[in-house]
Amino acid sequence: MTAETTLLYVYYDGACPICRRDRARYERWAGETGKSVIWCDFNQYTEHLHSIDVDPDAAMMSLHVEDASGQLYEGIEAYVLLMKRVPRLRPAAFFMALPGVNGVLTKLYQRWVCRRLEREGRLP
Repeated sequence: MTAETTLLYVYYDGACPICRRDRARYERWAGETGKSVIWCDFNQYTEHLHSIDVDPDAAMMSLHVEDASGQLYEGIEAYVLLMKRVPRLRPAAFFMALPGVNGVLTKLYQRWVCRRLEREGRLP
């Protein structure tokens, strides 16, 4: 199995319309590679999240990805892992992984998620 076909479990916010739209776009762009990604609405996987030491509130605040070996990736690191699998997204993934860029994107991402959840009345 290659890195592009290794099974990934993506814990995302299925209650978020933007997250659902991003998932659909990813699946469309990923094609066959996308079949190795299992999408899990964290709202339905709270027991499993607890079993891997992820608080459901933390899952709501940031994308989490678990690889086949059980290693967890969070936030921008999780996005980079997913994006590396899609040829058209690889250049963006490379850029996002750069140390200075990663830090800035992490802060912007956290701010965006907090604002979205506050607007929806779901901020933990």
